[in-house]
Amino acid sequence: MKKKVLATLLATAMVAGCLAGCGNSNDGAASTPATEEAAPAEDAAPAEDAAPAEDAAPAEDTSSAADASDPIATLIANTSGTVALTVWASEEDQDLTTKLLDDFKATYPDVTFDITLGAESESTAKDTILTDVEAAADVFAFADDQINELVQAGALQEVAAHYTYDVAAENATGAVEAATVDGKLYAYPMTADNGYFMFYDSSVFTEDDVKSLEKMIEVADAAGKKIAMDISNGWYIYAFFQGAGLELTLNDDGMTNTCAWNAAGGTDVAQAIIDLTASNVFVDMGDEDMATQIAEGNVVACVNGTWRAETAQEAWGDNYAACKLPTFNAGGKDCQMSSYSGYKLVGVNPHSANLGWSMLLAEFLTNEAAQTARFDARGLGPANLAAASSDAVQSNPAIAALAAQAAYATPQRVGGNFWSPAETLGQILASGNPDGTDLQELLDTTVEGITAPVE
Repeated sequence: MKKKVLATLLATAMVAGCLAGCGNSNDGAASTPATEEAAPAEDAAPAEDAAPAEDAAPAEDTSSAADASDPIATLIANTSGTVALTVWASEEDQDLTTKLLDDFKATYPDVTFDITLGAESESTAKDTILTDVEAAADVFAFADDQINELVQAGALQEVAAHYTYDVAAENATGAVEAATVDGKLYAYPMTADNGYFMFYDSSVFTEDDVKSLEKMIEVADAAGKKIAMDISNGWYIYAFFQGAGLELTLNDDGMTNTCAWNAAGGTDVAQAIIDLTASNVFVDMGDEDMATQIAEGNVVACVNGTWRAETAQEAWGDNYAACKLPTFNAGGKDCQMSSYSGYKLVGVNPHSANLGWSMLLAEFLTNEAAQTARFDARGLGPANLAAASSDAVQSNPAIAALAAQAAYATPQRVGGNFWSPAETLGQILASGNPDGTDLQELLDTTVEGITAPVE
């Protein structure tokens, strides 16, 4: 059943925009694509029910506003000329995005599209966009930790209504939360796999062994092998302090941090890291070195993400396995290692000249079929609930491990002053605190840097 309220609001906004001479004539939705009061999108017309373009009212006949119950038909009816859009996707996602864009054009054959696809890493999207928001792509992919700054800069269109599916209802709760700022949804979840967990060689470790980091070190030592983690990286060292209940949070200003790493128990965590790395079995190692050492057979377990799944699988074959992170002992207490959860999102530029089409395209690039195709092509974990529940996804060791770790993960929300002090702390602890600095003093200095005002 389709909600007439949503279509009426969309149609009214589109027609009003045309009559007033505002916005771009190619996209009646550009002035006001949706409102806060729009009906829930679960009752909006599904893509397969959209009125065929040949049956839509002619663009010049806006008085009928097409089928008032179908927002897509209304969008088509209020479109004339070529719809020009620019899309940014990562270098690794170019082939798949090209196919999805072709599919999108085929879905609306009576609309003429001119879609330009550019390459932009999700990790650097924010920096590129903020150099000139108005000149940025209409639709772009980005990592979820960039959302606060993008919203503050007015670079993201709020997802207040939908054309083909309810974004909030059809994606995992964590992904929706990652796409939300101050209670408003600003992006479309694309993947739910940008986190970390434990890869391991099951010919070396049993399922019981990998429950405890201390036990893993004992087993690997006996086998003459290594366990790797990028401890000198704030993204990873967070696992220890958060796991012990010492929180790090982003303040309401979206720039500065509150950090409790120097509170009671902090020195126990710091000493635990020193003790773990003193084994010379649990080693501080960056991602590229980790890949090499896995391939050469020296590393038989590592803390890493889905992007290293292929490396581990090629090296360990049928013994390739993955699980949630293990516990570690701090001050006589076993603590479950935490992690950052990460999501890749798709955003729409509010300055797009074809805003309605940009929003419809963003939905298309992140719907169930697109997320399934992305998993099939690249092994990236879907945020879409239906796609994530498929047998293929559920049987993937890395994705299953990520799902198991999700209960102990939090979205990455930190200000920029976190990274350098955390990296320095990791380097000192992983090297055994060679200067013998008092651990409380070391943590106090670290927290002072992490919580410093932003200049």
